[in-house]
Amino acid sequence: MAATSVARAPVKAAATQGRAAGARRRRRALTGWAFAAPFTALFAVFMALPVLAALVMSFTDLRSTDLRHPFAVEFVGAANYTRLFGDDLFLRAAGNTLVFVGAGVPLTMVAGLAAASALNSGLIRFRALFRVGFYLPVVTSIVAIAVIWRFLLDPQAGLVDNLLRAVGLPGPNWLNDADLALPSIILMAVWRNFGFLMVVFLAGLQAVPAELYESARLDGASRWQQFRNVTLPLMRPTLLFGGVVTGIGYLQLFEEPFVMTQGGPLSSTLSVSYHVYNQFGFGNYGYAAAASYVLFVAIVALSVLQFRLIGGRD
Repeated sequence: MAATSVARAPVKAAATQGRAAGARRRRRALTGWAFAAPFTALFAVFMALPVLAALVMSFTDLRSTDLRHPFAVEFVGAANYTRLFGDDLFLRAAGNTLVFVGAGVPLTMVAGLAAASALNSGLIRFRALFRVGFYLPVVTSIVAIAVIWRFLLDPQAGLVDNLLRAVGLPGPNWLNDADLALPSIILMAVWRNFGFLMVVFLAGLQAVPAELYESARLDGASRWQQFRNVTLPLMRPTLLFGGVVTGIGYLQLFEEPFVMTQGGPLSSTLSVSYHVYNQFGFGNYGYAAAASYVLFVAIVALSVLQFRLIGGRD
């Protein structure tokens, strides 16, 4: 019996230690949830619940006139989504947004990577000054930037057209021409946002080991071959991050056309977010909620596509 008690003693001690460790883990978890509770409550009330409510709303015929009698609202199933894809104005807004993302994301990434490579090369003096200058538009209010660009592109008093006229070229009506308005907004967005990617890409470039470039030079690789075979593969996670963040932001295009063109001329700069805003203003809540969820699905689809194209299968 004594031998049995001695043999069981380590087992009881291990069980006691396990219970004590479990109790400590539970206390730490409860402490963590206690600290996170204020944010969790705010997130649930002001974010999660409205998002779920909007999803439910997208399957109803809710309008502003129904707010006094919310229980009279009827579920219409997928009728709002069907109506969306038969709405020429929504399809125009979706096409404009697709053009903005398809042209803006690559241009912004190329500009950011080019600026980061130049600053990382060591050939440019006063690099800190250039970093601040390139990044300054990112932290400036987009409304202020849009207002400034609207004056710069003014056909009568704008600096751009005055400079063109000074060299004998006719200045186009940038923001009132249906063919030029969206490209003008794309260029402004690229100018404003490439500084953010420059900072991100510069951090990625500085993380590439210098020994790899030395080995490539010893093997006779040119600068382009070093960039293509050394820099780009090692920068793939950073490029993926930049592409996803920029794509998500550009799909939600709103402030630029709202301030500069009000969606015109002829709806040539109307975006999906702007269309959702207009529909909420018109009181078409169910229809606007459906459009916002279509935009959400597009954001998810673009992110998945970028993960497959840039992220690879590592």
